[in-house]
Amino acid sequence: MRLIAHASASPSRHSPAIAADPTRRASRDIAVLLLAQMPPSARLWGWSRFVLGPSVVRHTSTPRLVKILGSGFEGGFGLRPSGTRQGLLCVFEGEDAARSFIQASVVDGYRQRASEFLVALLQPVSVRGSWSGTTLQHEPACQDHVSAPVAALTRASIKPSRVFQFWRQAPAAQAGVADAAGCRLAVGLGEAPLLRQATFSVWDNQAAMDAYARQGPHLTAIRDAQRFGYFSESMFVRFRILELTGTYKGVHHG
Repeated sequence: MRLIAHASASPSRHSPAIAADPTRRASRDIAVLLLAQMPPSARLWGWSRFVLGPSVVRHTSTPRLVKILGSGFEGGFGLRPSGTRQGLLCVFEGEDAARSFIQASVVDGYRQRASEFLVALLQPVSVRGSWSGTTLQHEPACQDHVSAPVAALTRASIKPSRVFQFWRQAPAAQAGVADAAGCRLAVGLGEAPLLRQATFSVWDNQAAMDAYARQGPHLTAIRDAQRFGYFSESMFVRFRILELTGTYKGVHHG
């Protein structure tokens, strides 16, 4: 399990475009992740997404997994929640269903109201663990994609008895990601305060992601989580990026 405690991404104004591959139609699971920054005029609508929960997607093709997500302050990873940033994760069987969802009214609702909006279309290529008992079907990446941009999603249900130990390590584990070489975007997310945390990150390539994850306080956090059993459930997913478009944290993608 990769315990990335994400801070903000590099402050550059633009990130290289990651475009769709029209020749690819995988039959395995495809994830759609939406990230939105809600202006004051749309905050009530945004909070209503949490109240409605998974029912917000009831009129779309039935996803295998739906998660309405909050975020840390300024999109970071910490105890202070954000009142304006939020996310939506849906997992579909097949790319066609996922692309149809991106054009659905529920996504348009976010797109029309948000001051910043980003959508990622993601194909799992490596999966460990589960989320609410659901694991993702995946198709291992071929050698041709080793140098391509890569995304990672981590999530964990933290045992109440281990909350203090987990959050004691979080500041040190997150400190390096803001300046990590090759990091395009890093976002702290969560299902519930304190106990159900998630992160999403985008990297230039697999090597850049591994270089950050396998050293320093971050590596210590990984080892301690395994040694002391911080989590009752966890999941790490590495994705091939099929499409990444929009603006988030002031950086334009695509």
